[in-house]
Parts: sequence; structure tokens; C-alpha cells
Amino acid sequence: MANLEASIRAAQATIELDELADVLSNSAQFCDKQYPHTRVYMTGTVTPSSTDAAPSLEPKILRLTIERFRGIEKLDWYPEAGVNIILGGGDVGKTTVLEAIALLFSPTNNVALSDTDYWQREVENGFCIEAVLFLPEAASISQQINHAWPWTWDGKAAVLPVISDDPAAAKQVLDTPVYRVCVRGNSEFDVSHELIQPDGTVDHFSANTRRSIGLVRLSGDDRNDRDLRLVQGSALDRLLSDKTLRARLGAKLAENDVNAELKPDGRTALEELNKQFEKQTLPSGLGLGLNGGQGFSFNALIGLTATKNAKALPFSTWGAGTRRLAALEIAAANQGAHPIMLVDEVERGLEPYRQRTLLDDLHKAGSQVFMTTHSPTVLRAAHDAKLWYVDFNGNIGRLADTVRKHQLEDPETFLSRLAVVAEGKTEKGFLIHLLEQKVGPLLDLGVWVTDGGGNDSTLQLLEDLAKSGLAFSGFADDEGTSPGKWAALKTKLGPLLFRWETGSLEENIFPLVPLEQLEEFIKDSDGESGERLRTLADRLGLTDKTFIAIKTAAPDLLGLIIAAASGTVPEGTDEKKKKEWKKHGSRWFKTLDGGKELAEKVFAFGLWQQLEPQLSPFLAEVRKAVG
Repeated sequence: MANLEASIRAAQATIELDELADVLSNSAQFCDKQYPHTRVYMTGTVTPSSTDAAPSLEPKILRLTIERFRGIEKLDWYPEAGVNIILGGGDVGKTTVLEAIALLFSPTNNVALSDTDYWQREVENGFCIEAVLFLPEAASISQQINHAWPWTWDGKAAVLPVISDDPAAAKQVLDTPVYRVCVRGNSEFDVSHELIQPDGTVDHFSANTRRSIGLVRLSGDDRNDRDLRLVQGSALDRLLSDKTLRARLGAKLAENDVNAELKPDGRTALEELNKQFEKQTLPSGLGLGLNGGQGFSFNALIGLTATKNAKALPFSTWGAGTRRLAALEIAAANQGAHPIMLVDEVERGLEPYRQRTLLDDLHKAGSQVFMTTHSPTVLRAAHDAKLWYVDFNGNIGRLADTVRKHQLEDPETFLSRLAVVAEGKTEKGFLIHLLEQKVGPLLDLGVWVTDGGGNDSTLQLLEDLAKSGLAFSGFADDEGTSPGKWAALKTKLGPLLFRWETGSLEENIFPLVPLEQLEEFIKDSDGESGERLRTLADRLGLTDKTFIAIKTAAPDLLGLIIAAASGTVPEGTDEKKKKEWKKHGSRWFKTLDGGKELAEKVFAFGLWQQLEPQLSPFLAEVRKAVG
């Protein structure tokens, strides 16, 4: 065993399958000595003794790469075990990711492609969907015609196993056997399923192997739920495991005399066609019968039924939600298998309480699940799921666990095409009106403005979101705190992060108001100013709350208005006044409606031209994000 490491290095240069077999055999002998309670199979599967923990039973995609498939030009993703929920706005590629996985594990070889399956219809460049898989022994990948040799997983890619005399290194090789599989579409609209071997050769990734891995797919299809019908490779088909059923059904169906059902005109037309065939020396004696074909089977029309009012009715007559739950029950009963599961729009057809039930069932299933949703209910209930967000650039990234609080309070943040985190209620209201005016109807465009809950918490939330490497947006004041963190965030987000050069929203708007218009500017939406004038009079110790009295008494009228509107309190103010004066902001613009009012006044009083230079780069980036 001393020269085992040198042997494998030599094998890596020009490795052949028989050489790889020798290497793995040597590895098995080595591990027999070091780990006597472990049996090593040539498939790379580790079977522990009864005293060891049970091996993982479910197939797992460790890495998924999509190139030039439909709306995705390039995507490289490392999904996790368990439930993976893919979030994001419309048309960013969430469903395409699920469809790519479905094509990779298609139970048949007969897949019809169209030009829209290729990135920007560039058919000549083809497409490729590749996965690095962990497969349990039950997947039977080693039973293909050509032996499937495992790679090892280094945490980022499938690599050639490096065997050494180090027991820890040898154990890592055996603990992480993986396989590389892919599906390609070429310029001739042909589909090929491939198994990539460690020596660089490519074998066929057989339909039988794909079926043994298993795929449960709950798509948006209303009536043709494949896992409730005898489609080859479906959950129902695998559950029944009756290999001769298709042949028996086909024979029975062929016994039907379809010709007898033809009307006279139809029979005459068929007879005339038969004469033409005889003249052209084509096969004659024409008739009608049930015909199958490549990729199509009449058996697929046979599906699950259930009794209602003493009648056996097909499951297609039940609602979408019931059919989805039924498909999952079939998968759960499928001989203990753990198929990869795809659930597009998990909330489809389900009331909120059943959405929560379905999500709980998916967690308990033990399978790797890929799910999309537009439901705040599902998002709030997704306690143990891994959340992934697809931004408007088509990038996918894991949302940090620290966004859980915001996930509960404002889940629509993660269901939008572009989420903008505004520092507080005032900024949120201001921004909604501004974007409506300068970008367009936000709900139609998939833009969601959320309240960050203050300057510090907004910084924290944006930092957590930025860790995913995705494009979120922010709108905040400059309070002079954490300059280094804000600068780093600006580097990541670019123009999508807007901060005033100094100070707050109020501090940047009020100085633009001409003095002669201040009295009119401070009136609320109803044209009243009594409450706001009272806050100014209280700070000056006046009983007269008229604007003229306040203007006369105030040494710095503008500063006084800004302090009252923002609820700030000068140093040295006694505690009783301090508590009361902090509430002054709510009588001005420290509400959602107050922020909208402030934005409306920016346009009504002609202040926009002065603000536009600062805000233009931010607005342009938002427009770009929503196309």
C-alpha cells in the first residue's frame, strides 16, 4: 500500500477504466485493514455494520449546472439536502430550474424539443444540464450495461479520488462517492442523456437508471398529473411494479374492433384510401386499431380512480390541491423510496392550512425537494427549509438564516423581482411614491419596498442579503455610524444602494423649500397645520401656535422644523420633554402616509429638479432591474 498514492497519480494522467478498477480495489483492501467494520463496493457505496449509523438513502444533487437552457444562459448551483425553496419575482427562471431537473431525470428517452428550449433560440449552440449526484446503492447505477465508476466530492466539484496511506484521506474517498450526469440538446433537436466517467469517456445515462433514482413532479399542469397515471417511470407505475401490465393491457385494447364504430361515410373513405394504397403498392387491407408509438403509450391514459357517491371517478375530477397531496402519498408509499421531488407553485389549489400541511409532509418525506412558491403563507411556515433567491440577473444565492425575522414579518420581500429595503416608514412611503412617479407601477413591475426598521437594522439586513451575492436595493440616511460597513455595502450593491450624502430625508428636503413657502409646505394632506405648529410652539415654550409667532420666536426656524419633523431632541432636554418631543415626528412624516405626503410635496412644490441629480443613478438602476 506504500506506493498507492504514486499509482493513483500516474493513473490520473492517462487513466483507463481497468486501471481505475485496480485503484478502487486497492482502496478496498486498504480500508479492510483500517476499517474492518466497513464493506466497500465497487459502486463506491459504503455499507456500515450494524453498529454504525445508517447510510443516506436519498439521492441528492450536490451541484447543478445549467447552460443555455430556455431563459437561463448560465447557472451554477449547490443545492442542499431536504427542502430547497426557490424564491424571486416573475420571469427570473425559477420554474426553468425545476424543468431542467425534470429533463435530466426524464423517465423516457423520447423528449420533443423546440427552439424555445434553447437560450435566445440559438439552436446551433445547444444546451447542457449537468448534475453531480450522490446516489444510494438502491439507485442501481452500477447495473448499467457499462459500469458506472464513482468520482469523489471535494465540496465544490467531482474530482478523481486521491488514495493515500492516510486513513482519514482514504475514508473521505469512500464517504463521498458521486456521479456526473448530464442531458444535452443539440442543433438537430436531439436529446442525449450522458454519464461522464472519471477517465473522460461518456456512456449513456439509461432511462432505467433514471427511473430507479425516481422523480416526483408536481407541476402547474391542471389535469395531467403524471404521478397519478401509469406513465412509464411515474410514482404510480413504480409503486405497482407490474412489468407485464402494459403488455396485457395492450393486448386487451387491441381486441377492440374500432372499424365497427365507423359511420358509413368513414368506411367508404377508408375503402377508397385502401384502393389508392394498392395502386401505389403500399400495404393494404387498411383498418383502424389502437396504435402505440415511440414515446407514447395508451397505458398512460390509465390513471388512479377513487369512489365518490358509489361511482369510480378519475382523480382528474378532483381539485388540483387534492391531486397534489395524493401524488405525494403515492411517493411516500413507494416501497420506502426517496425520489427527488419537484413542486412548482406549492400553494396551487391549496388553502393556507393545507399549504402548511403539504410543506410539513415534504419535510417529513426525507427526499431532496425543489420547490417554488409565491405564497407568504408557505414562506412563513418554511422553518426548516433552505431559502434560495433568484435575482433579476438570473443569479441564485442562499438567503442567510438571519433574515428569518424579516421572512416572517414581510415575506413579500422575497417574492419580488427587486426588493428595496427602506430605512423606515417615512423612507418607505417616500420611495413608493417616488418610484411610482419615475419608474412605473411597482406591483406590476415586481418591485417591493420593505421597511428595514431603522438605520442599524437596515444595514444588518442589507449585509445579510448581500452575502448571497444577489442584487437587492437599499435606501437609507447617513447618520454617521458604521462608515466602513456602509462603504463595503456600497461596493457590492453599487447604484442600487442610495444614501443621502449627509443627514436624513427631512434634512435634505426642507432646505430646498423657499422660505415664503414653508407655511404652506408644513400643512398636512387635509390642509391643516395645527398639530405640526403645536410641536414647534412646544419646543419654543410658546402658547401662541401661529406660524408668524413661531417664525418670530425661532432663532433657527428651519432647524426647528427639521428637529420636530424627525423627532430629534437636543442634548440636555429634561426627561419629561424628551419623551414627549420624540413623539413629534409621528405628527409630521414619521408614518407610511407621511412619507408619501413628503414625496408628493417634492413634486408639487417644484423641488424635484434639485433632488434629481442625487437620485438619478439609483432610479436608473431600478429601471434596469425591472427591464
